[in-house]
Amino acid sequence: QVQLIESGGGLVEPGKSLRLSCAASGRPFSTYGMGWFRQAPGKERESVAAISSDGDSTFVATPVAGRFTISRDNAKNTVYLQMDSPKPEDTAAYYCAARMGAGFRVSAREYDYWGQGTQVTVSS
Repeated sequence: QVQLIESGGGLVEPGKSLRLSCAASGRPFSTYGMGWFRQAPGKERESVAAISSDGDSTFVATPVAGRFTISRDNAKNTVYLQMDSPKPEDTAAYYCAARMGAGFRVSAREYDYWGQGTQVTVSS
């Protein structure tokens, strides 16, 4: 079993920066790929970014490419989502997810464990 706890969400002004963290426990963190997803009211959950178990391979979705960065620190059992220049359309609940296996996946169906989510609101 894996437990995931997100933190770092809140209200941020457009153009400012925010960093989300996801702390994992329960299994060796370095054995599973991680992903960040988001869900806005009335919309489906969508992939934001993903990273392989060793951190060498990453994916960032087109709507946030060039603004968001995913990274991980296996020594701290934590994955991060750096959100630079956020826009109002980035407002959503953000979830981290873990999948057993070295690689990352884009589809939410490929993930085995989920955090509770953290709300990000981008507004002036």
